[in-house]
This record gives sequence, structure tokens and C-alpha cells, in this order.
Amino acid sequence: MLNKTQRLLSMTTAIVMASASLAAAEPSADLIAAAKKEGTLTTIALPHDWCGYGDVIAGFKAKYGIEVNELNPDAGSGDEIEAIKANKGNKGPQAPDVIDVGLSFGPSAKAEGLLMPYKVSTWDSIPDTAKDADGAWYGDYYGVLSFVVNTDIVKNVPKDWADLKKSEFANSIALAGDPRASNQAVQAVYAAGVAAGEKDAEKIGAAGLSYFAEVNKAGNFVPVIGKSASLAQGSTPIVVAWDYNGLSWRDTLKGNPPVEVVVPKTGVVAGVYVQAISAFAPHPNAAKLWMEYLYSDEGQLGWLKGYCHPIRFNDLAAKGKVPKELLDKLPPAEGYTKAVFPTLAEQDKGKAAITTKWDSVVGANVK
Repeated sequence: MLNKTQRLLSMTTAIVMASASLAAAEPSADLIAAAKKEGTLTTIALPHDWCGYGDVIAGFKAKYGIEVNELNPDAGSGDEIEAIKANKGNKGPQAPDVIDVGLSFGPSAKAEGLLMPYKVSTWDSIPDTAKDADGAWYGDYYGVLSFVVNTDIVKNVPKDWADLKKSEFANSIALAGDPRASNQAVQAVYAAGVAAGEKDAEKIGAAGLSYFAEVNKAGNFVPVIGKSASLAQGSTPIVVAWDYNGLSWRDTLKGNPPVEVVVPKTGVVAGVYVQAISAFAPHPNAAKLWMEYLYSDEGQLGWLKGYCHPIRFNDLAAKGKVPKELLDKLPPAEGYTKAVFPTLAEQDKGKAAITTKWDSVVGANVK
């Protein structure tokens, strides 16, 4: 008879072996053949400097020989949903097969019948809290909102949200998206509300709007979508963006100008993005194969190279699959210890307040 410790060790070994088997799973030969027959995958809103997507897309194309038709790289989550709606009966090149959207957009898109359920081979290694039980959507990666700063222009680097109101930052601060459509921008406004000390999601959204109204009234807010180009040119020397975007811009600019990515002292909000397949996908098998690639060890590490924390990070780390050089390139863990992960209900409340009242409260037409 096994004693309690031996039984526990035996169970643990079985679980680890099962997990390893799942994580090593490959898509079926039938799926690969069907996807190759379709020949094309249509994506939307995947800029190459976002989360390492340039290399991820290249890796998928090289592995399976499937062309990738890339629509509107700078679109926001709301635009992706609208693209599905607008192309329900369209099997042409303007109809997206897959989307990558903020967490709150997954359940709402499912409720509208816009998503096709599919469970990848590594399904069980995705945390239950980050996926739809039916497979309509599933978390892919997460990061935190940060200040991305051109230190050639900004000498006193802001360390917290309150700093952005200072007069020295006149005509300096931009969001990396339109808060009426972009999840990244919505979460930035929400983070400012968290920094204000509010607890209820609706009040957090209102506080975030009031904060940006003050920043705008002070003449510090620039109503354009902040990008690496505007950061480098100095038209938006401070951009509030996901940490992984800022770190990618920093690397791409190679010190010209020097860029610092700051995780604020308060109001640290983490955001999970999710993948989903359009219910009207012109290339459904290519879409499924794309998901298999993204959630494979190779795909997950591709996102990590782009400074995103992949959703299977804990699973990969436990099995020693994360290269040390990738871990060494990540920001210090201390900056993430205060991170808040808003629930779906909280995100829905915050998003509703922010997207519908941005114009009336802040009055800045971001474009």
C-alpha cells in the first residue's frame, strides 16, 4: 500500500505528465490539410510591433505555408467586432477570420452570436478564469498600463498618475488609442480611476474620465493616437500604453531617442486580451490552425519575446520551457506586484461609463 506522501507524489507526477502531454499536443493532420486547402488566413488589428506579432505571423506562415491577409493593423477592439458584423455575408478579403480583443469584448461578442467555439489542443493549460467554458473566446496574454517616455524631451520622468497633471508636461501626453473604441485606451482611463482610490467599477470609470478632463483642461493632453513614431518625433513624448508596446517601441528605436517605460506607483491595471474565431470566418480551418499555433509552446514564447506575458506562462515556466534570456529581458517583477486584474463585470461597467461619456466629460476628439 502507498502511504499518503507516496500517493500524493504519484498523483502529482500523473498530473504533470498529463499536462506535458497536452501542452505538447499538435493539431491533427486533417486540420492542417483543410487549412492548407483554404490557403489564407485573414487577421485584423495586429500591428507587427504589438506583442511580437510580426515574428508570430512570420512563424505561422513559415510553418504551414498559409498566406496571412492583414487588415487594418491600427484598429481597436471595437473596430474588430464591427468588422465581423459588417462582413457577415462576405467571404471576400475584408472579412476577418480571427480577432484579438480586450477581455470585455469576448462575452459581448459571444452574446451577439459573432463567435465560433473552438478548443485548442492545449486548452486545459489555459486558466479557467481566462476562458469561456464553451470555447467561444480564450485569454492569450496580458500586460500592465505604463508611461512610455521620450527622455530626450522629458527630463523629469513621471512616476505616477498625479505627475501627468504638472504644467511641465504641456502638449505632451497621449493615449495609445481612442477611448471610445480602443480597449487599451479604455483601460488607461480606468487605471487613472483606480489611482484615484475608487473601488466601484462605475465610479472608477467616472474618476478616470474626470482625471483626463483635468489633464485636457491643463493643456497637457494631445488628442491623437500615440504611437512609436509620434513618441520618437516628440509630438507625443509621453504615451500611456501597455508595457509590452512601450518596451517594443524602445527596442525598435534603439536609443534614438532614448525611451523609458515606467509602471506607475499606483493605479497599476493589468489587462488580458482574448482570441476568438468569427462565426462567419471565410477560412474556418485556417482560423483553427492559427489558434493551435498561438497556444502552442512556440506561439506562446513568440508573444513573450514581444514582452507580453502569455496566458500559459505559468505552465511553461513550471516545465522549464521559458529560456533564461527571455526572463532576463522582462521588467523587474516589483513593478507588477500591485497590479489589479479587473473582472469581466468590472470591465463592462467601466467600459460603458468611459466609452459613452468620454465626449461629454473630456471633450477631446482622439483620432
